[in-house]
Amino acid sequence: MSFQDRIEKLLAGGDVRRNIPRRDMIQACVEGGEAIVSKCGALATWTRPESTGRSPEDTLLVKRPESQANIDWTAANNRPVDPETFDMLVDDALATLGKGRIHVSDRVVGADSAYALPVTTISNRALQVLFTDNMFRPVPKDIGKSVFAERPFTLLVCPDDKLDPKRYEGRLRIDPKLKHTSTMVIAIDFDRRIGVVYGSAYCGSCKKLLFTVMNYMLPAEGILPLHCSANEGKQGDIALLLGLSGTGKTTLSADPSRALLGDDEHGWGDHGVANFEHGCYAKLIDLNPKKEPEIFKACFHEAGYLEHGSIIENALMYPNGTFDLFDDRLTPNSRGSYLLSELTNIKQSSVGGHPKTILFLTADANGVLPPVSRLTRDQAMLWFLMGYTSKLAGTETGVTEPKSAFSRFFGAPFMPRNPDDYASMLGKKLDEHGTVVYLVNTGWSGGAYGVGKRMDITLTRAMCAAAIDGSLANVPCETDPYFKVLVPTTCPGVDDPKVLKPANTWSDKAAYADRAQKLAKEFAAQWDKAYADKGLPPSIAAACPGK
Repeated sequence: MSFQDRIEKLLAGGDVRRNIPRRDMIQACVEGGEAIVSKCGALATWTRPESTGRSPEDTLLVKRPESQANIDWTAANNRPVDPETFDMLVDDALATLGKGRIHVSDRVVGADSAYALPVTTISNRALQVLFTDNMFRPVPKDIGKSVFAERPFTLLVCPDDKLDPKRYEGRLRIDPKLKHTSTMVIAIDFDRRIGVVYGSAYCGSCKKLLFTVMNYMLPAEGILPLHCSANEGKQGDIALLLGLSGTGKTTLSADPSRALLGDDEHGWGDHGVANFEHGCYAKLIDLNPKKEPEIFKACFHEAGYLEHGSIIENALMYPNGTFDLFDDRLTPNSRGSYLLSELTNIKQSSVGGHPKTILFLTADANGVLPPVSRLTRDQAMLWFLMGYTSKLAGTETGVTEPKSAFSRFFGAPFMPRNPDDYASMLGKKLDEHGTVVYLVNTGWSGGAYGVGKRMDITLTRAMCAAAIDGSLANVPCETDPYFKVLVPTTCPGVDDPKVLKPANTWSDKAAYADRAQKLAKEFAAQWDKAYADKGLPPSIAAACPGK
């Protein structure tokens, strides 16, 4: 019996709640002790310590002869699992789900019906199904025209159960904290289109599993998946903002003059761009209602709990039902899941035309990247491959040396295919649609972290606005001597053009040169490590700093 036949048999009998009204999902979460109603009406939930975030070491891809050539197995995040072990995981998930009440949702990932992916989520917990109701989209009436209409995906979720470590000895990794085989897995079979989340109660495990699936499946259909936010101007012009955590992707895309399509994942196909999601899953730590009023309102507006539906995950809550978002003792990765419709300025359809402008966001703590620069086609592909930003290691103990972080396509853990599948498609679409790409440094100026200062957000907003409205396109540029990017000599909305060249903001010019050379060499080393043997065009390699 195929796994699909077994799933249909499972759903045909027993206590199955499939696509029940949203109010009933919320009620089931509360009655089942999976969440508590907070003072504002949002659902508050907490996970065990091992489930406060994703577990990359336990995230596995089935390696099959028919598809293994599509995946870059040299990438650290692409961890293989053999088909036999995966079948054991499916067996265990189905056995666990068959023990009691089952909650099921039928949704899609993707706002463009041409490639919306039907997803059936099956769980023994109502909360995970409510989460998919927040994050995945309703099935459109014209789903029959989707390229995936006859290729749906099934997600089995047993968040609070644990695998038997003896059963998987020698098949799954040894967890050093447990000192035996891991009891958690997030596994994907791209060929049979089934995923298993077992032992991970972090809601993001479900979301990111499906995004990984989309990022694998879409390129084969000529659609470029992007880890980005997207917004639209009053003239219908689309801007995409790509960036890793801490670079300002969410903040800068929340522009009151532009309608938001989505804040995390989009596809760029023949018709333009389309959001994958129906909601948002925002980090809540240190969320300031004055700086991020829209996200705060979406999560914490007051409403009856059966009407509210936002999920507050792993945030500290006091006995009176109020939250302390500045307390990270539970985890610095507290999250809020809410519907896009809770935001004020959104585009309801979540689809738009081809992007006029793309912004690559980086928070360079070295203080040596220009605050804004224009990229050539090859440079755009290079910086897309690099996905650079920098992190501050151990600042709480006084260690202030910036650490470079390279995450290909600004989302390495979720981009399983070979790198050229994504990079060449970006180059092709830039050529077809004349999209202009800018690099925006939201990091430090006047020195590295500890000496310089974080870029003024008002200046960054002005530079982004000039890039998006086109007024920066014809400004004369100079080539940066270390990073080869094209630096505008002036920028509308920026009174002092000296800030546009990082060397001008450093009092110690020799220190600037040393720091810039060091970072350029890190780029060259990353290229040699990750891409030297991938058969990428020499023109892209030539665009790499340090080369």
